[in-house]
Amino acid sequence: MDTFPILDNYCNYMLAVLGRSELTVKEYRYDLIAFFRFYKIDHKLVPAGTEFDTIDISDIDEKLLNKITTDDLLVFLIWLSRERKLSNASRARRIATLKSFFKYVHSKKHIIDTNPAYDLETPKIGKRNPKYLTLEQSTELLEQAYNSPKESGERDYCIVTLFLNCGMRLSELRGIDIDDIHGDILTVVGKGNKERTIYLNQACLDAINDWMAKRATLKIKPAHQKALFISKRGTRISDDMIQIVIKDLMMQAGIDTKVYSVHKLRHTAATLMYKYGQVDIRNLQMILGHQSVSTTQIYTHVDDEQLRQAVKSNPLANFKPEEE
Repeated sequence: MDTFPILDNYCNYMLAVLGRSELTVKEYRYDLIAFFRFYKIDHKLVPAGTEFDTIDISDIDEKLLNKITTDDLLVFLIWLSRERKLSNASRARRIATLKSFFKYVHSKKHIIDTNPAYDLETPKIGKRNPKYLTLEQSTELLEQAYNSPKESGERDYCIVTLFLNCGMRLSELRGIDIDDIHGDILTVVGKGNKERTIYLNQACLDAINDWMAKRATLKIKPAHQKALFISKRGTRISDDMIQIVIKDLMMQAGIDTKVYSVHKLRHTAATLMYKYGQVDIRNLQMILGHQSVSTTQIYTHVDDEQLRQAVKSNPLANFKPEEE
């Protein structure tokens, strides 16, 4: 996908300096490519009727960046709402992308004189309970992975087990090295390049041991010897491959992959720990690596059955006055 040097430098800055995940940077890159393609259409810099996905943006330079106004950004956001039918949440991400990029080229690199995204307002997003697998769906997914006839069965089961028991992010799991594990202690690198400790339960330890026995039989490329999870090519497994593995297992387990994804496994782990393990919210915050406890609070929702039982547990639930 053709980009331009300033955008490439921004993405490298996000990865190396801000410690953003590869997935986040990939999404930001996609958003910015869409914006600049739209800009070229809106300003008639490409022939009429040019297919959107074929528009070349490799010629974007400092001169053009200095011409971009707040109105250009607003027109793009209106187009996203009307033509692409994006929700407030999706538009909010695009706004975050634009604000981050233009802050970088204005304040960090001093490429532009004014920041056109400075006054952009993020749309209000209604709070929604996170989607998560039920306990039954979770055990079905684990059983599906455990009984898989695939050559990668032990690896895939270990991946699912760690996701569902530890609530890790995709980038955290992918980045695990063998020497990050010491007994039942696992050290992962999360958002902002911050390390945190995860304590492994017996299911995780058993899954890791089984996978390590299988891993020992594989031919691994020298540069990837430390990686815990290895692809069939002998390299560290990619984000895309992990997503494919989880999607395939979910489909086999009868789980709707249009609703559930890898990140929903993190939601699931958090919800199951809170709902069944009675984990204190502060401890849950530490487990998930949230900077603010307010982020963790989305997992403290209760479902309809809990509400129903709460009302039924009222000591007046079965009280009936006697007729006089």
